Amino acid sequence: MSSNPNANPNFDEHRWIINIHRTLEEEPETDTDFPVCIFSVPKTLMSSDPDSYTPKEVAIGPYHYWRPELYEMERYKLAAAKSAQRHFNGDHKFQDVVDQLKELELQIRACYHNFLNFSNEALAWMMAIGASFLLEFLQIYAIKDGKLSKTYSSRSMSHLLDYAGTKAAHNAILRDMVMLENQIPLFVLRKMLEFEYSSLESADEMLQAMLMGFCEELSPFKLMKDMPMINISESAHLLGYLYDMVVPKSEQKASEIIEVVDDEGEAQQPPERYSTDLAYSNKLFREVWKLVSKLTIPPIRLINNLLPLFSILVRQFQYLLFQEGNKSGDDGSSFHPSENDVNKPPLEEEITIPSVTELYKSNVTFSATVGNISTISFDAETATLHLPTISLDVNSNVVLRNLVAYEASNASGPLIFTRYTEFMNGIIDTEEDAKLLREKGIILNRLKSDAEVAHLWNGMSRSIRLTKVPHIDKVIEGVNKHYNSQWKVKFGKCMKYYVFGSWQFLTLIATIMLLLLMTLQGFCSVYTCRKFDTDFVLFK
Repeated sequence: MSSNPNANPNFDEHRWIINIHRTLEEEPETDTDFPVCIFSVPKTLMSSDPDSYTPKEVAIGPYHYWRPELYEMERYKLAAAKSAQRHFNGDHKFQDVVDQLKELELQIRACYHNFLNFSNEALAWMMAIGASFLLEFLQIYAIKDGKLSKTYSSRSMSHLLDYAGTKAAHNAILRDMVMLENQIPLFVLRKMLEFEYSSLESADEMLQAMLMGFCEELSPFKLMKDMPMINISESAHLLGYLYDMVVPKSEQKASEIIEVVDDEGEAQQPPERYSTDLAYSNKLFREVWKLVSKLTIPPIRLINNLLPLFSILVRQFQYLLFQEGNKSGDDGSSFHPSENDVNKPPLEEEITIPSVTELYKSNVTFSATVGNISTISFDAETATLHLPTISLDVNSNVVLRNLVAYEASNASGPLIFTRYTEFMNGIIDTEEDAKLLREKGIILNRLKSDAEVAHLWNGMSRSIRLTKVPHIDKVIEGVNKHYNSQWKVKFGKCMKYYVFGSWQFLTLIATIMLLLLMTLQGFCSVYTCRKFDTDFVLFK
């Protein structure tokens, strides 16, 4: 859906060459001052659910501007531009805004990952009209905050602006506004507000109120009142501001950026988990066949030869039952990754975690916290998993997916939010899992059913690059350690891997039973077994 000059028959080569010359010759430091922040959605994510990344109502940025199905909103955008012009200070006209944005052309182009096949003037008009529409829509949050009166809004957009947030059109536009490919730089909105207010400080104060209201409506987590304000100049666009509210800068800097890029979007396969198990099994079977080949020896010597077999069998089961405890050290210390472990990418099994239902059955309790991802923790002593309360509604699927897409595209940071979605995807498998979290207050479900919640999380794509996030990885490690330490879980694993999943093990059991019966027969042939039937014979 993004602009693709190779597929555009109207591609203007002359304009492209002019833009290249201007970019190289004028203000070469622009790229460092305004890094790329508006990307195309990675193909692996786009293919999983295109509707969550493609605007349906309104095109704000240049990537989707010429799509015919979005032309209907043009008259509303022009109405917003007229409304903005009426509120300009002095004798300023809308053309003055366009002229100012034309001077910022290089900075605007630098923000976009794709080449923008627009002239300088067309791009400036596109930015100005798009910013007018956004500010017209965002003003409802300033009105709620008491910064503006209701008479400030345009009548022509009254049926789109919903102060209660219940209209379908209102939510549809909100979803379009948060999409990664439908963004415009935040400094364009600041420039527009400068024409309405006497100072940049007043413009920033108004924009801050608008953005805070926008985030309060769309943020999956409850925003704390004592949360530090985000400097508007440090955020790239609406989606970037929302991401900074959901994943604070302190959390982003605290996480390690250790990653492996996978162009195909597939997680690297972990090494064979049970190679040691197989080595033990091979040795076990060799001993069995050695014994079987010596069935003609006297019973006492046969029993002595069985001792190594049972010794190996004990070691086999001991390894299975206590392997989880050995991972954390003999002293039972908590999760402290070594330097070598930290420098390795996370394996697939490190993301694997039991479902909510399985954890609940293994005596894990769930506790809701107020805050963001930083409040996730696991108390091993009380077996309590603390998770932030998350609100899910009709906008959540689009919001969550585009936050993940922005995080994946913004190469400067670790995939903290993506790791959280993988964590939730791991513990929520069924409707019952969603129901348990809802009953504990961790999920505020404003969807139709718990089944929709489970479908939302299960539909989330895996990350396109793997990143270690020590805070969340420590929780996963602690939960898995507690779960795997339960005896019923150990027994279930034993039955799964060595009984139901292995006909060789059943053969082994049958062989051992055969050996024991033959030993008993040999013993009874030498000594009198009065308590047994004298006619008992194993082989006739």
